Amino acid sequence: MKGSIYLKLLGFSLMTGATFHLARYVMQYFSAAGAAGWRFGLAAGSMLLLLISKEKLSGYTIRKNAGAYLFMGVTGLFGFNTLFFLGMEQTTPVNGALIMATNPLVTMLLARVLLKEPVSRQQKVGGILALVGVVLVITGGSWDAIRHLHFSSGDMLIMAGNICWALYGIIGKGFVRDSTSLQTTAYTMTIGAVMLVFIASRTPAPVPNSSIPLTAWAAIVFMALGMSVLGYIWWNEGAARIGIGRAALFFNLVPVVTLCISLALGMAVTGIQIIGSVLVIAGVLYASGMTHIVSQRKPMQNTPKSERTV
Repeated sequence: MKGSIYLKLLGFSLMTGATFHLARYVMQYFSAAGAAGWRFGLAAGSMLLLLISKEKLSGYTIRKNAGAYLFMGVTGLFGFNTLFFLGMEQTTPVNGALIMATNPLVTMLLARVLLKEPVSRQQKVGGILALVGVVLVITGGSWDAIRHLHFSSGDMLIMAGNICWALYGIIGKGFVRDSTSLQTTAYTMTIGAVMLVFIASRTPAPVPNSSIPLTAWAAIVFMALGMSVLGYIWWNEGAARIGIGRAALFFNLVPVVTLCISLALGMAVTGIQIIGSVLVIAGVLYASGMTHIVSQRKPMQNTPKSERTV
């Protein structure tokens, strides 16, 4: 059922939004490369164990999709995370968030070119509505915040990472054959993790591992098992079931989740940001077709019990 796919993509958005806060905390104790290496090293190991226990390793699937797996591992795992962290060292959080918020648009455009995937009027309207909401959430509706934006080399790195994430989903949707979501996630994550761990092993850490508190390790484990294992599986499954263009729209919910967590932590949130959050949610619901599913179910609620199909 599509409803379960939407719930999984919503779960992906929730965990991704939480990851921003957790990452900010763990960066006090880990280098960017170290945090990524530990996170995806644990995630890849867990994914392989899960795959072996549930579906077994498939030499046929690996041989058939070796090129696609390699490309996805390099772009969606190693490329996206490396470019994102490097870019954030040279740009502002506002710029980075605004650029990443264009991911659904970038994904839809690339899917149209590479996969010939059609873009409906519903997706266009909902995507624009969600993007406007994202801008309001991030900037708080401040014209000065928008007017003073300037783009640097760091912004270009973030955009490159944004394209890497879009390509990850597109290649998985259009070029991977006879591979389950679990297989695709496990194999591509292992490729990316090997590269990230290699870089991390050659990067000095801010503090020795023995001095890192248990809460920081717990945050790494949550990001590894939550966002990196479940999140990637759900993302790949969603892209395969409803199309990469619609699945990418759920990325717009990430700033809303981050805003809600900030509110729960006691940070000030403006009325404009709340309005922006409502626009994002409405845009994603409309563009993904979830409103259509809800409208189809409503008549059933008013149908006499005797007339319903058993």
